[in-house]
Amino acid sequence: MMTERKLMPVHLTALLLIVFLSACSDTATEAPASDWQNLQTAEAIIDAFYSFNPDELSPLLADAKESALSLLFYQGWAEGGNYKIINRAPCVAKTDSSIRCGITVEDDPVLALKLDFKVTDTFTITFDGDKVTAVETSSNDKPIYEQAFEWVVKDTPEVMTGPCQGFFDDGPTPGDCVRAMTEGYRRFAASDAFQAAN
Repeated sequence: MMTERKLMPVHLTALLLIVFLSACSDTATEAPASDWQNLQTAEAIIDAFYSFNPDELSPLLADAKESALSLLFYQGWAEGGNYKIINRAPCVAKTDSSIRCGITVEDDPVLALKLDFKVTDTFTITFDGDKVTAVETSSNDKPIYEQAFEWVVKDTPEVMTGPCQGFFDDGPTPGDCVRAMTEGYRRFAASDAFQAAN
């Protein structure tokens, strides 16, 4: 005995098909592959920076030549300043073309100032498609840090023409630079100027 099957009205079937295809389309566009790839590239830049190996970092900056010199100097500075990662937050997309990565560190210059404070460096990485076109860094340093830097430059100007020549540009000795600055910060921390600033 055959049972009768009721067919769904054609217009209802078409409507359900449109809704299904629309849902699939929305899911497909939620996270484009390029966004994921750029996040992976940003994480790779952070890995390379804190490897303290310029040969790992340089290739990732091939299309960011204006940023390369300062970032490579900063890498040498971070190595010489014994930067230790305290907290590494995941990189996040801030705009369609930029990703930010926040890294909290402990380092010798801040320790020299006897500050109970951990600095967070923010790397802002700009993309054109899947190419890295710029990498900028910023820090949430306390005002005393800038005062210490200015004091060292004024007290021992030869630091800037010696180990810190080409400061955050094309300087050949970023490690020597940060060590000289750290020693200057220790002297600043023991000075009357430091007491007055606090």
